[in-house]
Amino acid sequence: MMESKEMAKLAIAALEDKKAEDISLIDISGVSVLADYFIIANGSNRSQIQAMIDNVEEKLGRNGCILKQIEGYDSANWVLMDYGDIIVHVFDRDNRLFYDLERIWRDGKKIDISEWTEA
Repeated sequence: MMESKEMAKLAIAALEDKKAEDISLIDISGVSVLADYFIIANGSNRSQIQAMIDNVEEKLGRNGCILKQIEGYDSANWVLMDYGDIIVHVFDRDNRLFYDLERIWRDGKKIDISEWTEA
């Protein structure tokens, strides 16, 4: 079984492959039993958002990670992917601003993903 940090790195790389905007990583392990990490990103349109989701699912699946639940794929204004240890949220721009998960989860620790991703 892959560690949550490795899963998060893979998911972020998959999102970056599809030109995700404003990827944010929050360590919520200290404030919630839901997961270890929230990954939040947005895309500019439905097709791009679905491509981002498909890429995350493919990359994590290829590494043996099981997608427990997915919500919102068809409308693609807020897609939630639950991998147990990590939860990936992909929004369109308007819904990301509206729901503002970073504010809701501000008790978590925001991680600078540039420290995590290989140059």
